[in-house]
Amino acid sequence: MKLTLFSLLLILTGLSIQNLSAQETKSISSPDGNLTIIIQLDKDGALSYSFNAFKQAAILNSPMGYSAGNSVSVPSSGWAIKNSEQHSVISVWKPVWGKRSVVPDEYNEITFNLIGPDTTKLQHLCLEVRAYNDGVAFRYSVPDEEKNSLIATSELTAYHFAGDYTAWFYNGENANIGPVKLSENDAKRLPVMTVKASDKLYMAIHEANLATGDPLVLQSTKGSTSFSVVSNPGTLKAGFQSAWRVILCGKTPGTMVDSHMIELLNPPAVGDFSWVKPGVAVWDWRIDGAQVDGFTYGMNYPSWVRMVDFAAENNIRYLVLDANWYGPEHEAKSDPLKGDKVNDVKKLLQYGKEKGIGIWLYLNDVGGRKFPIEQTLKQYGDWGAAGIKYGFMRGNPTEKNEWTRKITELCAQNHLLCDFHDGPVHPYGQMRTFPNAITREYCHAQLDGHHVFVPSTFVTTVFVNMLSGPIDMNNGMFDLRQGKTTRVDENQPVPSTLVSEAARTLIVFSGATIIPDIPEYYRKYPDLLKFIASQKMPWQESKTLSGEIGEYIVEARQANDGVWLVGAASNESPRELDIPLSFLKRGKYDMTIIQDGDNAHYLTNREVLKSEKKIMKPSETVHVKLAAGGGACLIIKEVGRLN
Repeated sequence: MKLTLFSLLLILTGLSIQNLSAQETKSISSPDGNLTIIIQLDKDGALSYSFNAFKQAAILNSPMGYSAGNSVSVPSSGWAIKNSEQHSVISVWKPVWGKRSVVPDEYNEITFNLIGPDTTKLQHLCLEVRAYNDGVAFRYSVPDEEKNSLIATSELTAYHFAGDYTAWFYNGENANIGPVKLSENDAKRLPVMTVKASDKLYMAIHEANLATGDPLVLQSTKGSTSFSVVSNPGTLKAGFQSAWRVILCGKTPGTMVDSHMIELLNPPAVGDFSWVKPGVAVWDWRIDGAQVDGFTYGMNYPSWVRMVDFAAENNIRYLVLDANWYGPEHEAKSDPLKGDKVNDVKKLLQYGKEKGIGIWLYLNDVGGRKFPIEQTLKQYGDWGAAGIKYGFMRGNPTEKNEWTRKITELCAQNHLLCDFHDGPVHPYGQMRTFPNAITREYCHAQLDGHHVFVPSTFVTTVFVNMLSGPIDMNNGMFDLRQGKTTRVDENQPVPSTLVSEAARTLIVFSGATIIPDIPEYYRKYPDLLKFIASQKMPWQESKTLSGEIGEYIVEARQANDGVWLVGAASNESPRELDIPLSFLKRGKYDMTIIQDGDNAHYLTNREVLKSEKKIMKPSETVHVKLAAGGGACLIIKEVGRLN
């Protein structure tokens, strides 16, 4: 049997309506048996679920289905389960790029086909439920046999948590909301919603495969430990399919960081995406105005050439050009095909090709909509651009999702990578269907919006925002002087340390790791530059070795040449960590260990570090000291096998 095609089909049909009791309850568990979701259809037609994790209740009986107003709900009185089908899948997914090269795809699934009485306007509804080892998910659909339609006014799905747990929420381009008790929330919240139930139970609420309709919005009332979905579902009719409602779960928050469940709930890619190449990128936005050795950097051709040369010397795959290259980005007359520096950009694209460096082009929503988007993206592809960074998309959430999906598909047709900025729709696993959707600014990117973020924001974001998918956070600033810098766009000092900035470039999962500083600052610190240059994607493996939300994280990734890299980052508190090397195969390894320097501090002594080399074995442990707001970086190369 081929593992990639193996599917244990346990079709359970023959559950006719006549054979059902007044109350129907069915459960399905994860392959390892640790997670269980229970589905119940009451005698009055109310559909609900509950969720148990590691032998304890995590979410109590919570409603499912839809409301159509005027006390009309689907399902309701008179509805029954026509039949159900259950099966198990044991397979693998080999992504074009991702956290690892081979992803287990194993789950148990049950599908309920519900039917309503002749008196209801809508008579058919399907509920599909899956249980993975790292979470559960369900979605609704209306089968093709349905002849009628129903305008749903709201989705009934809710999450009645079993305790007054601690939670964190996405908060736009600001520090995340939280930690906050569930009962203290009294407003709408956006995903990802990360929940700590205990030291051994963590959950996250999100969605996957949002094809149509409103992106997920949650709401609670003060004093309650329950959250409801308040997104507008649209019209229920034949062919309707909701997004997957996802509950990630693990004994550690790192389990959710390492999860692929969101991607796996999306359709696989169709066509050839072998041209998609993730990697590190330099960027022209933050360098503007920087002065060094008599040269002043700007967003212009001479500076671009210097950046391309630096990238070519250091295994950095891309240069990202930001706003205003074709004219003021927010002005309607700025032509993204003919404006301002277009001729310089065409020349740069050719120079980059000669050097093996791909060039990304910025496109503002004004130009993206005023000029035919199909023509613009085809022209960028014909020019040989590597990708687009799309900014300031307008519209309501549903419109933005539709426009994002259209641009992503058009980019795929023209062999362009894409990065959406400025309040983008949250990632929901698009990278599986369209591997060119390699990152988006679903976070507070460093120095963006004319404000900086503090270390605790970073070590919260990686356990909240990053659970949704790849994010663009612009880490890796090396000019950390105490006073104002010479950068034009934003000259605030960055509250971090050199080593932490380098570690963050590895920790954040993204298909485009965009570093913001000038070459001269990276060259000042050769060991840290080597750490960044060693990030040869796509990753072969990733492991979150340890961490706690808002406190710290230790992440390990294996580059495509076999080199292991480890990045550790702390919040505003200094800490000492022991990093076990048991994730390595048996052998001897050359270790470069880079730590914050003595008396380093994210506010007062940022640009100090110390580095050492050792030969170590997988049975050993690396002890590191992280300064307040600091970090540690490890470069691990195998040098021999042990007998």
